[in-house]
Amino acid sequence: MNDSGESGRPQAGAGGTGPGASPDGKKPQRPREPGGGLLMGRPFGVPVYVAPSWFLVAALITWVFGGQLDRVLPELGNARYLVSLFFAVAFYASVLVHELAHTVAALRFKLPVRRIQLQFFGGVSEIEKESETPGREFILAFVGPLLSLVLAGVFYAGMSAVEPGTVPGVLLAGLMISNLIVAAFNLLPGLPLDGGRMLRAVVWKITGKPMSGTVAAAWVGRALAVAVLIGLPLLTHTGALGNSTEDIGGMETVTDALLAAILAAIIWTGAGNSLRMARLREHLPDLRARTLTRRAVPVESATPLSEALRRANEAGARALVVVDSQGEPTGLVREAAIVGVPEHRRPWVAVSGLAQDLNDDLKVAAELAGEALLERLRAAPATEYLVVEETGEIYGVLSTADVERAFVAAMARPQ
Repeated sequence: MNDSGESGRPQAGAGGTGPGASPDGKKPQRPREPGGGLLMGRPFGVPVYVAPSWFLVAALITWVFGGQLDRVLPELGNARYLVSLFFAVAFYASVLVHELAHTVAALRFKLPVRRIQLQFFGGVSEIEKESETPGREFILAFVGPLLSLVLAGVFYAGMSAVEPGTVPGVLLAGLMISNLIVAAFNLLPGLPLDGGRMLRAVVWKITGKPMSGTVAAAWVGRALAVAVLIGLPLLTHTGALGNSTEDIGGMETVTDALLAAILAAIIWTGAGNSLRMARLREHLPDLRARTLTRRAVPVESATPLSEALRRANEAGARALVVVDSQGEPTGLVREAAIVGVPEHRRPWVAVSGLAQDLNDDLKVAAELAGEALLERLRAAPATEYLVVEETGEIYGVLSTADVERAFVAAMARPQ
């Protein structure tokens, strides 16, 4: 039920493949679509996955709700577990509607959504970019709990059309209550919950700094994690949740403590991840194509590799660009291919045999920086790119390895 806008490390050089020929001569493959379990469909073009952990929680819900049905509708017998399984599926369908609300809002704001995953404790909509304004951030976070509240109202209205104490009545009541719980839990004002994103948007609006909002919401999230760890077992054992304290035994105590620990760990970890990625985004502008680019020397296709390397050494360059007779770039000499040629053979190997054919996918504007640069590299994975000025003039060659090193350095930079 929380949403992730983190895209992780840059994938531009994953596997060392690219639009041109790879070092082993095989045709490169586009990056695989993100997995995450059993693919259920693609509403609005976004893949929806059910994680393996969902089957565990579905079995747990079936068992727990089945025990409650045995007290309310004892005449069902073992059929109560079929009803309970239907409830588990219907509940997660409600969670999916919650996540689809986030997805539709994100797509409306031109924010790409990588996938939706239903897992142990709810669902996750993986939104790959941050909202541009605090208002959009607030709306994007609020629509999920809002849809859960709407669903609770729909199920409440449905209860008036059926008799209480029947299977439909119990199911509708259970779905109404569960959606109210989903909405209330997600409205708690701490990351990674929706309420935390809403708090982040409010602080962002007041201070004008998205990072300030993230820090505030993340620390509130950590405080919530501690409160859940301590408070949930206390609420259960004092009867504050409306439960009877007379029947609470040792097994129930262990179960409550374990549930509280899992929820607290999820909230604490999610808050920490949100804070870490926000700090990383502060450093992303330092990833500039212009500053990471290697100086390159132009060489014609028939030039022996040894001669090309001699020219590069004299010029203090670290890359080779193959050009035609008019000086127009036609290919990039791959670093991995150069390393694979023994030194004694380099006078007899032309650079054209080591070059990767150049196309528009392998051209990167020198002014690209930050997330825009990473997105450009992810769109066309390769090991090297030709960096060009706005006029089309060659600026140099950008190596994915250099981008990776700069990215790791940004992550390790002290705050």
